[in-house]
Amino acid sequence: MNTAVVGNVSVIPKDPGYISLPPSGLEGPLTETQVQILDVVRRFAREVMRPIGTELDKLSPEEAIAPGSPLWEMFRKFGELGLTVSSFAEIPKEEMPVLFPAVWEELGYGDGGLAISLAVYMLPHLFMAEWGRMDLFQRIPESSIGCWGITEPDHGSDILDADGATYYPGGQKSKPNLLATLKGDKVILNGQKSAWVSNGTIAQHTLLYTAFDRGNGPGEGVVMVVPLDLPGVTKGKPLDKIGQRPLNQGEIFFNNVEVPAEFIIAQPEQYKDAVHSILAEANSLMAAVWTGAARASYELARDYVHTRKQGGAPIHRHQNVKYRLFHMFRQVEISRAMARRAYLYNHTAPAPALQGSIAAKVTATQTAFDVASQAIQLFGGNGLTREYPVEKLLRDARASMIEDGCNEMLAIKGGARLIDPDFK
Repeated sequence: MNTAVVGNVSVIPKDPGYISLPPSGLEGPLTETQVQILDVVRRFAREVMRPIGTELDKLSPEEAIAPGSPLWEMFRKFGELGLTVSSFAEIPKEEMPVLFPAVWEELGYGDGGLAISLAVYMLPHLFMAEWGRMDLFQRIPESSIGCWGITEPDHGSDILDADGATYYPGGQKSKPNLLATLKGDKVILNGQKSAWVSNGTIAQHTLLYTAFDRGNGPGEGVVMVVPLDLPGVTKGKPLDKIGQRPLNQGEIFFNNVEVPAEFIIAQPEQYKDAVHSILAEANSLMAAVWTGAARASYELARDYVHTRKQGGAPIHRHQNVKYRLFHMFRQVEISRAMARRAYLYNHTAPAPALQGSIAAKVTATQTAFDVASQAIQLFGGNGLTREYPVEKLLRDARASMIEDGCNEMLAIKGGARLIDPDFK
């Protein structure tokens, strides 16, 4: 046989057959700082969040927040990581559009519900810093647990309209469930926020979005930071739900609660902008978290099909298993790309594009649910049992499709943002 080389030899990369991708898939080059932070967060997600989330899932809502609950160990160990709004501010700005969503993907990879809890833990400080209210930022310790008080019992996915206090569910006006009334240099709060406030019954302060009356009737809105140890603040029972059970949620009640007016961080004239700002941030963050949860389902399924034998051979040899795994991988990569792209745009453009954040959130949460469902299919009967983690991932992902605005309502709002108001 003639094996002589014909002509010149080209430089062609060898086909490796199998490439071991990094944990976050088709990841581009990272800086040394990014690699170090993500390695630490990934270990925390795998070694602390996931086992604690599994344990909390089996407890009642009351047991999950009781003294001695592993929830408090999770908060303590997260505090030891040093990941605060202040520490993120020290990282070069050009690194944040990759690092921040990557961090929250890792946390979602550990446990989606606990990742949301940690996100709202930091949310009030994030917006005090972003909106230039460092005077309040420094008065409230970053170690205290925050929450985001916006949703109300009578207004699920609806939010305050542009004028602040008027709601339009089904086209009909309805009154707010919470009203802030200006009295001299104080704001008096009366009413409640709904049972869906994340960290609601354990939070020590809240970023409160509320209807506002400064003497002209309840036709406006403000955003305030409110300490939740003030007289007149009470909390409801922790919510019992099928998914994201480690995430504490519950009502907050206000009965003639007096708050200094200086705690207002978005004035009535700024309210519409404040709604836009936080929805763009929250939906973008949700996209990163639930990309992580989708990745967890994919990895669990990929590992399982290598160990599960049926018919005398590992089931990964079946064509249909390979087919399913590929589409799960593809969906996770699409979700990650959408989450990163939306975050990059929103933090480098003059103003965030809410439709981008919504598209990322809807994509990621739907992906988390679909990939978890495919994982259960690959686990077979075992996937239906609580012994295996994919059952919990499916329940958690299903809740995410309603959380922070149900996906259908968000899509309508996102669609409205695509329409040019000047187009005839």
